[in-house]
Amino acid sequence: MRLRLIALLALTLLSTAPASAWARDLQGRLGMGFNNQFANSFVAYRVPAFSVKYAMTRDIALEAVVGTSTATPTNSVTGVKFFKNLFLETNLNFYFAFGGAIVAANNKSGSEFLGGIGAEFFIPGLESLGLSFETGGSLHNLIGDGYSFRTFGVSFVDAGIHFYF
Repeated sequence: MRLRLIALLALTLLSTAPASAWARDLQGRLGMGFNNQFANSFVAYRVPAFSVKYAMTRDIALEAVVGTSTATPTNSVTGVKFFKNLFLETNLNFYFAFGGAIVAANNKSGSEFLGGIGAEFFIPGLESLGLSFETGGSLHNLIGDGYSFRTFGVSFVDAGIHFYF
């Protein structure tokens, strides 16, 4: 009980602390890069998607994802992701993310919904280059009948790299 009270107090203090003193401010900046974490990335002929990420406020960002291959069998993804920053540091933004996409692979198409937590970090000296990693869960109906659930943990090689203008 005491541990829960301490944890609740710590979360309250962190959520009310002045994040502007720590945060990498991306508000109004457009990031262009890639995202490779939807279900069509885990089948043959995987296709990383082109991604555009826009920070609407200091805490909220949206990402559009589009990728395709015309090889046989076809493979494509079109989706969106929503990001809410939870904890901000000088060179790292820790966030909650959820998204959805229409995916196709191996002549099958379906939908996917994912959610989880992640972080985007910035290497000092390269302040416009963001590297992301995420963990969470995904629900998709691309493989087999009906929806299947899978957990994921992706490094910046899959979660994405963005250059911010």
